[in-house]
Amino acid sequence: MRRFAVLGAGAWGTALACQLGRNGIGVRLWGRDQAQIQQMRQLGRNGRYLPDAALPANVQPEADFEAAIAGADEILIAVPSEAFRTTLASLINAAAKPVPVVWATKGLELDTGKLLHEVATEMLGADAVTGVISGPSFAREVGLGLPTAVTAASVDETFAASLVEAFHGDHFRVYTSDDMIGVEIGGAVKNVIAIAAGIADGLAFGANARAGLITRGLAEIMRLGAALGARPETLMGLAGLGDLVLTCTGDLSRNRRLGLALAAGQSRQEAVAAIGQAVEGIGAAKAVYTLAAERNVEMPITEQVYRVLYDALTPRDAVETLLSRAPKSEND
Repeated sequence: MRRFAVLGAGAWGTALACQLGRNGIGVRLWGRDQAQIQQMRQLGRNGRYLPDAALPANVQPEADFEAAIAGADEILIAVPSEAFRTTLASLINAAAKPVPVVWATKGLELDTGKLLHEVATEMLGADAVTGVISGPSFAREVGLGLPTAVTAASVDETFAASLVEAFHGDHFRVYTSDDMIGVEIGGAVKNVIAIAAGIADGLAFGANARAGLITRGLAEIMRLGAALGARPETLMGLAGLGDLVLTCTGDLSRNRRLGLALAAGQSRQEAVAAIGQAVEGIGAAKAVYTLAAERNVEMPITEQVYRVLYDALTPRDAVETLLSRAPKSEND
C-alpha cells in the first residue's frame, strides 16, 4: 500500500487525509495535540475541526512525529504558514531518508516574505522533490467528498503525475502545473482580498462592490505574479481566480468571516477568537504588503487591508480611501 504522512491535523489536513484514504492510500495523520489525536481515534473523525467527515479505516491519527513519518513514501504538509519552516526542520531531523514533500499550506513565510517553495529549497536542498496543492477547496466539502477541482504543481513532472494518481477521484479532480510560483501566489494573496470582500459585504456595499473587489483583487495578484515570474494563465486558473472567487464569496471562508467581523466593529483579536482557527490572511496581508513594496508593485486593496489589520484604520475609512483614488486605465 502506498503510504502518506499528513502533517497537520486541522480541517485541511484532515480533509486531504480523507481523500487519500478514500483512494486506498495508507495515511498517518499527525497532530501535535495528543488529546485531540486520542479523541480522533475514539470518534473516528476530527471532532474539533471537521466533525462531519468520517475518517476512512486506513487513516490513522498519530501524535508521535517520528512514528507518523516512519515508512512514508510521501509527506504532505498542511500546517499554517508560520509553522512551515519548523515542520520542515522537524522532518529533516526525524526522517531516515529523503522523501518527496508536497504542501497544501497557503501563504508566505511571515518573517522573510519568501514563497514556501523557496523555504523548502533552502531547507531541503535544490535536489529535493517537492510540490504544492492548491485551488478552490473548502476543507468541509472535500472531507464530505463533494465535487472539487485543484491544481498540483511541481517542477518534477513525474511527481506531479504521482500526486494526480494519489488524490484524483470520482469527485476530486486534480490538474497538473509546473508553475509553483503562480500557484503559491494565488493561494497567498486571495486570502487578503477575501478579507476586503468580507469588509465590503459587512458594510452592506452590495454585490457590485464585491464583484469589483474580486476583479481588481485579481489584477493585484497578477501584477505581483508578473514581478515574481508567475505565468498569467496559472493566476487565471484554479489556484488563482478559482480560489479567489471561492474565498471571497463562500461563507465557510475564515478570511471572509474575519472581514465581516471587522466591519461589524470587532477587533482583530475578537474576530479570530470567535472563528477559532488560523486565519491565514492576517499574516499574508503583512507579508504581501511588504513584498509588494520591495518589488514596487501597486496593490491598493492589499495596502488598505494591511492598514486595517495593523494600523487601526477603520474598515469604512479603508473603503473610502480606495474609492477616492484617481481614475486610471483598467490595464495599468
